[in-house]
Amino acid sequence: MRVLVLNGGSSSLKAAVFDVVASTEETDPAQPLWQKESPIDDAESASVLLRSLDPSLKVEAVGHRIVNGGKSFGSSERITAQVKNTLTELAQSAPQHNKLEMAAIEAAEKVLGRDIPQVAVFDSAFHSTLPPAAYTYPGPSAWIEEGIRRFGFHGISHRYVSRRAARMLRRPVEELKLITCHLGNGCSLAAIDAGRSIDTTMGFTPLEGLMMGSRSGSIDPGIIIFLMRKHGYTPDDIDRILNRESGLKGLGGSSDMREIMASRDRGDSRASLAFDVFVHRVRSGIGAMLASLGGVDALVFTGGIGEHAPQIRQAVCCQFVFSNLHLDPALNQEKPDIDVATPRSAVRIPVIHTEEDWEIARETRRVCELQAAG
Repeated sequence: MRVLVLNGGSSSLKAAVFDVVASTEETDPAQPLWQKESPIDDAESASVLLRSLDPSLKVEAVGHRIVNGGKSFGSSERITAQVKNTLTELAQSAPQHNKLEMAAIEAAEKVLGRDIPQVAVFDSAFHSTLPPAAYTYPGPSAWIEEGIRRFGFHGISHRYVSRRAARMLRRPVEELKLITCHLGNGCSLAAIDAGRSIDTTMGFTPLEGLMMGSRSGSIDPGIIIFLMRKHGYTPDDIDRILNRESGLKGLGGSSDMREIMASRDRGDSRASLAFDVFVHRVRSGIGAMLASLGGVDALVFTGGIGEHAPQIRQAVCCQFVFSNLHLDPALNQEKPDIDVATPRSAVRIPVIHTEEDWEIARETRRVCELQAAG
């Protein structure tokens, strides 16, 4: 099946076309036949991108990365009018990401036609297996009825790298306890037991959890009350500060970890603090995931930082020697996909290039096959 994947972010749309010969997890990722990324801000600009697609590629299905499926969607879904209505309602919980997802769906219908099946692949769906103790916030019980709970995100990546790690370790994923670290501009951890997510760091929105590129991650909620009372900040002000002016950017002056590390090497104290806080938050999160799992077979790194910043991996892993985790400094300089643990390490350390677009393409074929079967 020839699948067009549309992966929308907060300001851009990545598009790629794959030939998916099977929907099984054992299939190695295929190289895209075509790919392009472009800034978009509405359905019309998304349509412009899609019109650049060569008609000879003859797309048979479209797969969309949708950040939040809420409690309505615990798995990938064929997009219908009802699904679109629900997605519109859910958009408010992840505004940075969701604002362009509906635009991409509308553009695909307009350019490719309504007869081409479209599938929503949810970042939150992989975490639908969280137990109540992990997804419930300790607020008023009315929050539960309102759907205010932890959902988790980056699930497409966490699922792919957990399966890929199992193959690298030559063990069934059902036998493994894994902590997967998706570290990039957005960051999250997941505790994966027998292939199922049982804990994660992101919550009701992608703002919770680890320190990120420009997002604060978890903070004392009393800070928000304090700022609103002292400075008269509005919800939009708080949104801007926590989503776009915090994290590495807020502390170190740049949302790019490469620039943070370069400034740190030059003796910049702000960059050094940002680096140290980032590492501290990742270590703390891993400790929490370790407690949820009751042990770990592999600590998996992925994402732009996780894959390409050996300094971060070294700084994180050195604190877990007590758990018989030992990183090989030489292997740690190599490119993914590779296990950078020493032979004597009881905990393996796979560094894996995440393939979210391929995972979306594979899921799209799987959903289309299920529908065709009945």
